[in-house]
Amino acid sequence: MTRSVHGSTAIGELAPTSTVSGSLAEDVVPYPAAFAERYRAAGYWTGQTFPALLDRAVADHGDRTAVVGTGPSGAQRWTYAELDARARGLAAGLAERGVAPGDRVVVWLPNVPEYLETVFALFRLGALPVFALPAHRGSEIRYFAEHAEAVAIVTVARHDRFDHAAAAAEVAAAVPSVRHVVVAGGGELPDRAVTLASLRRTPPDVLPGDDADPSSVAFLQLSGGTTGLPKLIPRTHDDYLYSVRASAEICGLSRDTVYLAALPAAHNFTMSSPGLLGVVHAGGTSVLAPAPDADTCFALIEAERVTLAAVVPPLAAAWVQAASSSTRDLSSLAMLQVGGAKCAAELARRIPAALGARLQQVFGMAEGLVNYTRDDDPDDVVEETQGSPISPDDEIRVVDPADPDEREVPRGEVGALLTRGPYTIRGYYRAAEQNAEAFTADGFYRTGDLVRITERGDIVVTGRVKEQINRGGEKIAAEEVENHLLAHPDVVDAAIVGVPDEFLGECTHAYVIPVPDRDAPRPNALRRFVRERGVAAYKVPDTVEVVDAFPVTGVGKTSRRALRTALAARATSSQAEQAEETHP
Repeated sequence: MTRSVHGSTAIGELAPTSTVSGSLAEDVVPYPAAFAERYRAAGYWTGQTFPALLDRAVADHGDRTAVVGTGPSGAQRWTYAELDARARGLAAGLAERGVAPGDRVVVWLPNVPEYLETVFALFRLGALPVFALPAHRGSEIRYFAEHAEAVAIVTVARHDRFDHAAAAAEVAAAVPSVRHVVVAGGGELPDRAVTLASLRRTPPDVLPGDDADPSSVAFLQLSGGTTGLPKLIPRTHDDYLYSVRASAEICGLSRDTVYLAALPAAHNFTMSSPGLLGVVHAGGTSVLAPAPDADTCFALIEAERVTLAAVVPPLAAAWVQAASSSTRDLSSLAMLQVGGAKCAAELARRIPAALGARLQQVFGMAEGLVNYTRDDDPDDVVEETQGSPISPDDEIRVVDPADPDEREVPRGEVGALLTRGPYTIRGYYRAAEQNAEAFTADGFYRTGDLVRITERGDIVVTGRVKEQINRGGEKIAAEEVENHLLAHPDVVDAAIVGVPDEFLGECTHAYVIPVPDRDAPRPNALRRFVRERGVAAYKVPDTVEVVDAFPVTGVGKTSRRALRTALAARATSSQAEQAEETHP
């Protein structure tokens, strides 16, 4: 039987009648009509659109600072009225260039103020942003452009020592649908590229997106997987803005909120949990950090009196370490959100004392479901769980991943997480084959996460279905072993991976980052430390390696795929060397 963490009655699956309007309807799996009607009746879907979100912010907070950041044109500080005027002017210029409602545009921008200008310009125009991360490169941008049939790419000239404009021009030359490359900033531009500033025009009183259908797809986001090319996630105005408003309420946002966007702006966490859009809803101020390191962000926290920031666990660990020697005034920081991956309990316990801020754990996915610990939760819940869902109608199933019938496990036991609800998609964009694997017949999304549900209804993430290590028939959740290693006083971060083993099938290898400016702990000492914490012998890492840093994905998550690749390459090299020594 399906259950909700909050105890709501499950909805039986009904015939799928499309509730997604617009030119993409045939490429998007719709919410069944009965579900859409229920979500509207419950007040989740209010008919608000992204242009209407900005309209309200301008009406209520027009002269208040909306965004602070440094872009290609230097330091910027815009009010809500100025942000809207820029967005409308850019929308008019894009329309003049032939970008029309329903067209897809790849937004490949770092954390610069022009990011918000571009996104709201596309919303005003009724065009759909296709969000790319700054760390993506030409092959990925080409895939997004081809798959979405994008008509334009908006980027910067250079970022992080990479020529984005040149790469975008190469994609435009290779993908017939891409007619325009728009570059925020000046300098020498490649062929077919124009500057964003040159497109601004005096806008008409009404733009096409001002009358957008709230049930229509508003943008395409990227799946957060670490293997293969990301899938495209279609989000509607109705479903996404419900999660934005609910998140802003849960997190206590107000016009006095000053939010630091340390992670890439295009990441779902930074966009909506409550993120940049939640700040617009509340009338607060967003500060865009050009880099996520502690020196950069601590300076912004001090200068702008930041009250809320959001990071991933490796970044949280780095900030905690840096805070002990920082002279910056961080006293304004009231809350640090940690999400994108599970925050280990050992790290969670360090954050309040190190940074002087409350911790909020956030666990969610760009496909939908988002969970938060709440401000009034007990310390053990904040430190040891990933909180509970946004909505009373977030339906949760925890099933046996080895059971073909996906029967639910008893409450409190670990299983695979399935979910559906008023802001969880029913399918990826143009991905029938992947949808058959990722979604059940009755519309539940298979998240790929291993979780258990506590008695009070909080979610505890224990790992990933495909990241569980099978060591000689014994199943090991990497998260558990990492938590033990993180308890060592000389360890900043840890990652466990399974590697092929001739006898066990898989054995465990631990990568450990030591605390800077101390003697690195020895591998055998770390193995002994884990063993002495009372774990089963098979959970003690078979091998430990001390490293300076982890390979990471574009949003700062530890990339276990990269770790495994590095290990496989090393093993191959070692075997070749041994063979050469044996047979000179």
